[in-house]
Amino acid sequence: MTIASQEWSEVLRIDAAHPSLPGHFPEQPVVAGVILLDRLAARVEARKLGRLCQLTTVKFRAPLLPGEQANMQVSVNADRLRFRVTRGDELLADGEANLA
Repeated sequence: MTIASQEWSEVLRIDAAHPSLPGHFPEQPVVAGVILLDRLAARVEARKLGRLCQLTTVKFRAPLLPGEQANMQVSVNADRLRFRVTRGDELLADGEANLA
């Protein structure tokens, strides 16, 4: 399935009551990278672009804390997806994936 080019950006905030936070890490919780990737995958599927089938590159560069606001920017070209998660000017995560 080939997808036309698309770009979008949206606000991302993981509530401090998220069930994964107490275990990641007790007394100093941070949002696990897999939660960011899960949100990305859900947005891709909600836009009917397919699904993430292979993460070819992912780098987590700085932590996102519970309740903090971040911005997720996504661009899709054909079956290739690129994303960035930022907090202000700070890059928190970025990567590329293939879509199926």
